[in-house]
Amino acid sequence: MVERSEYLEQLKQWKDEQVIKVVTGIRRCGKSTLLKQYQQGLKASGIPDAQIISVNFEELEYEDLLDYKKLYAYIKERLVDGQPTYIFLDEIQKVPSFEKVVDSLYVKPDVDIYITGSNAYMLSGDLATLLTGRYVEIKMLPLSFREFLSVSNMEPDKGFAEYMKTGGLPYLAVMDRTPEKVETYLEGIYNTVIVRDIEDRQARRETDPSKRRITDIALLKTIAKYLASVVGSPVSIRSITDYLTSNGRKVSANTVSDYVEALAESFIFYPVERFDIVGKQLLKTNKKYYIVDLGLRNHILPRRNYDLGFSLENIVYFELLRRGCRVNMGKLGSTEVDFIAEKQGAYTYYQVTADMTAEATFDREMRPLEHIQDNYEKIILTADRLTVGNYNGIKVKYLPDWLLENENNL
Repeated sequence: MVERSEYLEQLKQWKDEQVIKVVTGIRRCGKSTLLKQYQQGLKASGIPDAQIISVNFEELEYEDLLDYKKLYAYIKERLVDGQPTYIFLDEIQKVPSFEKVVDSLYVKPDVDIYITGSNAYMLSGDLATLLTGRYVEIKMLPLSFREFLSVSNMEPDKGFAEYMKTGGLPYLAVMDRTPEKVETYLEGIYNTVIVRDIEDRQARRETDPSKRRITDIALLKTIAKYLASVVGSPVSIRSITDYLTSNGRKVSANTVSDYVEALAESFIFYPVERFDIVGKQLLKTNKKYYIVDLGLRNHILPRRNYDLGFSLENIVYFELLRRGCRVNMGKLGSTEVDFIAEKQGAYTYYQVTADMTAEATFDREMRPLEHIQDNYEKIILTADRLTVGNYNGIKVKYLPDWLLENENNL
């Protein structure tokens, strides 16, 4: 098993606190393994098995517990009087009305609850209403480049090329990777997310008549393929709708919006909003979408040459999320800054480019940062080593080196 030490530390920090720990993330990013590792840590610290209740709703032996009343009875009769009981409910979104179980357990003494889910919709609706202020969300992502190297035992440059190609899903980092096996594994995950996780989402939305059902899987995959092809480029619901219409698929903007929302809630695509650097406000027009794993992007798209710069942007975006930043793309007059990363009130501006050696490219990447009038740090990340340096306070860094820096050194 790949140990996700950073996420384990987050769980340990919240141990025995009166909040529900909710671990979310795309399927197969390591949520179940994380819970198992945390339980092993509890046992190693002296917690007896009787005080740990663990249910994985992916496993057939717990099928009867998909009824929330049976689940509650199962857990209630196993609570240990006068001692803390640690409850782990893995892929809880499969249980209709599970929030009633979680809420009822939460108010009991000496109960510490941990749940996971593969769809962001589980944290909306009734659960959010019931548990407002009573849960913390730990957002889990595939392996960082640092983690990928640590488990694959590859040297950085070769490892970075492999990371770009196969992505960071934990099992891929440790398996005997051949192109055929990687493709088969990614296809299985992608189809499962598109079909099964969307179905789980559907079941939870049945009581909301304002929401449309996601019934056309072919349309969903077409939209996913389009978003994968425009990673790093600003798009709107209207532009996606126009693209589909121009390719012979008549569909309403409202339907497209619902399908894009479904892809985001399943943690495949992450939307990034634009931020006016001068006005210090979010802009509602056009977003960028980044895909949670480049291996999945390579699977979704037909084999061709990808824009290296946008793939690098994708990696940088998720690394900034891992480092605890709130991330937007920046608008400065008629120019744009790839990312504005905000953490604890401080900003860092980032440009990302494949190669800075051409003078025109160097000037283009520098210009937006030079025009920013504040004193926050400005960094350009590139895949070439030749231009690394400090240019009037603007730092140019070799991207793989930056990925391996201490997370506090943004």
